[in-house]
Amino acid sequence: MSTSLVHSDDALRITEIFYSLQGEARTVGLPTVFVRLTGCPLRCVYCDTEYAFSGGELQHRDDVMAKVASYQPRYVTVTGGEPLAQPNCLPLLTALCDAGYEVSLETGGAMPLADVDPRVVKVVDLKTPASGEMARNDYANMALLQAHDQVKFVICDREDYEWARFKLDEYQLASRVSDILFSPSHGQLSGRELAEWVLADNLPVRMQLQLHKILWNDEPGH
Repeated sequence: MSTSLVHSDDALRITEIFYSLQGEARTVGLPTVFVRLTGCPLRCVYCDTEYAFSGGELQHRDDVMAKVASYQPRYVTVTGGEPLAQPNCLPLLTALCDAGYEVSLETGGAMPLADVDPRVVKVVDLKTPASGEMARNDYANMALLQAHDQVKFVICDREDYEWARFKLDEYQLASRVSDILFSPSHGQLSGRELAEWVLADNLPVRMQLQLHKILWNDEPGH
């Protein structure tokens, strides 16, 4: 690896770039290019991308853009790990927007959102009590959410569900963002049980299952 790339202002450590169906959120089922950045400061108990914690390959932003363009996508998702842990994620997001893609960012609740390009759809995963990382949530981000953004809760148990309900009211999320996403933690809570809770309380949320786990059993590259 050249020293110039290691210290480059446009270098990114990339775990993988792949083309698949979006597995969750508002664009679920749509063909999407995923740019998975390496590294994450959190260690959620249910994490399904531990392979992105370390390793990866340093790449120039232009090379990342060329790889994305090779798929001729409409939708691009920048994910991780935690993509915002790399400062050079921010100019990548802007470059993707400038290229005409509909860009979404999958981010935990711990990293500041103030400098994210306003054209980007932020999908913010607030960490619930059972995640083990609730204390890392940066609630200052709630005031920065835009109407096209989305907030996600991964629900492990009834306590998580009640906590998420409280956060819906505390931050008036239903009127602040386009979608509130409730996902059952894979292997910890059944989708049917979560669906019944949502229906019983008539919550203004989108209950979702992760399509990529159903189709590809959560294999990397999907």
